[in-house]
Amino acid sequence: MADSTRGERMKLVALDLEGSGAQDREREAILEIAVVPLQGRRPDLSATYSTLINPERPIPQHRWISPGLTDDVLSTAPALFDVQQHLAARIDGVYLVGHNIGVDWRLLHRKCPDITPAGLIDTLRLARTIDRKAGNSLAALIDRYALTSDVNRLASGSVPHRALWDTIAAALLLPVLAASALGPGNTDDMLLAAVGVPITHSTAATGFQAALFD
Repeated sequence: MADSTRGERMKLVALDLEGSGAQDREREAILEIAVVPLQGRRPDLSATYSTLINPERPIPQHRWISPGLTDDVLSTAPALFDVQQHLAARIDGVYLVGHNIGVDWRLLHRKCPDITPAGLIDTLRLARTIDRKAGNSLAALIDRYALTSDVNRLASGSVPHRALWDTIAAALLLPVLAASALGPGNTDDMLLAAVGVPITHSTAATGFQAALFD
């Protein structure tokens, strides 16, 4: 990886998106997305970007659809085409942080192939370096590290399994998990070496196969 994206100069942005489900295969749609830059590995809420996405077709209300993402709500949201430049401005050239981030990247890249982050940092992978046998879902980890009240406060108006809540949850988890897995004095280079995933064709095509609700 190029030196210009490493060490103290590495830019991190937490990201989560909610979709219509992999069951839709090639028709899978992005329904909501949130992007939160990190400063000193803490979420910079002043620069948060969060929006619903109009899929421009009906979305059946299956159990895996995130709460509140109904056709009535989504019909008044902007289409993905209308927000792509806002996403690119926030994502191009930075490292995306998220829980099982490969799943989000797979769908984002399929729908917005011109967006080009520098790489991926997966908090699920980081958690599994600490204990593979423990429940490592986002909700379980937030509870285990007593972060639920902080996420609820910072993601006011959002709920678990919605983009903003999950993005802020992953952002708050990152420094806690990194300290536990790599030591309190860990550097960005150490983090990249442990759980960084470079952007490649195969990364975008397949994502990660780990279960979201592990």
